[in-house]
Amino acid sequence: METVNQVSGAGVEREWEQGRVEWQKMCRKVERSPGRARAQQQGSGSSSTATAEQQKRQHINSNRSTGSRRKAFLKAVFTVLGSSAQRDHAFPVSASMAKPQPQAEDGLSSPDGGWGWVVVGVLFVTSALVFGLLRSLGVFFVEFVQHFDESAQAVSWITSIAVAIQQLLSPVGTALCNAYGARPVVMIGGFLSGLGLILASQATSLTHLYLTMGLITGSGWALVFTPTVASVMQYFTRRRSLAMALGFTGVGLSSFAFSPLFQLLVKVYAWRGAMLILGGLSLNIIACGALLRPLPAPKALEQKMVSDKERKKASCCSFFKRALIYLELSLLGERGFLTYTLALTLFNSGYFVPYVHLVAHSQHVGFSEYQAAFIISATGITDLVGRVVSGWLSDLRRMRLIHMLSLWSGLTGLFLMLLPAGSIEGSYAGLLVISLAYGFCAGAMTPLAFSAVPEIVGMQRMLSALGLMQLIESLGGLFGAPLSGWLKDQTGSFTASFLVAGGFILAGTLVLATLPHFCSCSPPPAPKNQSQSQNKGPESGLQYNAILSPSPSEAQHKTELIPPSEPSLQDLQNCQPDLQLSPLTTPTADDDTDYPKAL
Repeated sequence: METVNQVSGAGVEREWEQGRVEWQKMCRKVERSPGRARAQQQGSGSSSTATAEQQKRQHINSNRSTGSRRKAFLKAVFTVLGSSAQRDHAFPVSASMAKPQPQAEDGLSSPDGGWGWVVVGVLFVTSALVFGLLRSLGVFFVEFVQHFDESAQAVSWITSIAVAIQQLLSPVGTALCNAYGARPVVMIGGFLSGLGLILASQATSLTHLYLTMGLITGSGWALVFTPTVASVMQYFTRRRSLAMALGFTGVGLSSFAFSPLFQLLVKVYAWRGAMLILGGLSLNIIACGALLRPLPAPKALEQKMVSDKERKKASCCSFFKRALIYLELSLLGERGFLTYTLALTLFNSGYFVPYVHLVAHSQHVGFSEYQAAFIISATGITDLVGRVVSGWLSDLRRMRLIHMLSLWSGLTGLFLMLLPAGSIEGSYAGLLVISLAYGFCAGAMTPLAFSAVPEIVGMQRMLSALGLMQLIESLGGLFGAPLSGWLKDQTGSFTASFLVAGGFILAGTLVLATLPHFCSCSPPPAPKNQSQSQNKGPESGLQYNAILSPSPSEAQHKTELIPPSEPSLQDLQNCQPDLQLSPLTTPTADDDTDYPKAL
């Protein structure tokens, strides 16, 4: 693919003036060519020795010569017009002289700022009201055990069901987002998440909490989280990791603020009143969803049908077939996607265990309620710092995202396994220090886990990949916390729970090392789904129309190449420069006429 270098000044103006003069010269030559051809035909007709067959042959040869010159002229004019469209912006140079410029992925235009920072603010608030709230539900863990007189394993299913439903229904959220846009989907999700918490305040058994906090609230989170993350990724390309890190700082900040706040609410209003307040707080997601402004689709990638027949077929597709197209199930056949999803599933099995059981573990070893809540708050602060630091470091491009993710995940698993050792002999300082280290590493790995997805599957399928990825990793979130609670019931302490959870994260780190091109220090090759035409530049004399195949087996957008009709000389004289024409085509002529070359 040709690289482009920005040039300006006297050289640009001189080349442009030379091209304009050659263009005018060519117009005069082509205008005289038909006249010369007619003169030759008349001379041949007036000759007494010329036969009718010779006249016909000369006429055919004259037309062929004129047609050949016209085709060469069209190529030359296309080249000059393409250069004129870019003379103030870019000129093609050799790959050795050009400086690589960042390019939008899959042809999508990412402004890297502007309204994108408002979308980052939306991610900040929604992540705080989803995962920040989820992390702080450990405050209610002890209250549920005492009020319903149930085991730790049974109570752990509340959080596990919520996490599993959030991830299990993520493909539904992505499919709805593909069909209707992120704004209405996130607003509906905010309503469901608040409704579930409000209904949970009236629960009389754990089954009611499973249905309200687990099913209803988890469904709302599924419609909120993934579309918001995808919106941020679409608004940013060069500073994507930093934008993701800033958006996810809402999780760390809310973890710092929510734990003591929830403890105070439980003490003042009891757990039912506190749950009612959390439901009203979650309804603010509706206002956040209204701020998700969709990006305009570029004209070069506008998806349109090539005929009324194709449009009719697509409109008559069943809902199931269209759902398969939106879900992008072809990702399940790619090794890189499956390997990465398996690693995240192992991460998910141990990631939430400290946020569910760390408060209970702190109280179990003899610390007060507020001391236990402060540990979660302090962990949230280092989590916030870790997210910003990792986003900033990854944008420096000194290390590949996958390598940096492996580093942070390995440290996260190690510090998680060391948590029981920090509280030996009732050392509050030791437990606090290890918790701070764990929070920093856990926060650092979170934005990278999402930012690495476009590197593996491409930007075009990023939204569908996020949904399928969370669907599969929901298995880890479903069984991680209950397994930890079961180990506590069997052993009488949380030591085995933290050791097993840390082992899951370390196992996920080892799985990351099996990704294709993991050992390479350079970025991996472009995913196969990316359009080759976008990587190689525009083809000469071809127009691109994207069509949507109605077949479920072809659930990707394909490119149909349609040759344009040849314009007349009058059309060329009246035409305006087309911004989509390529300045890279060098014309070839069948005769010795001097045609203008590409600038």
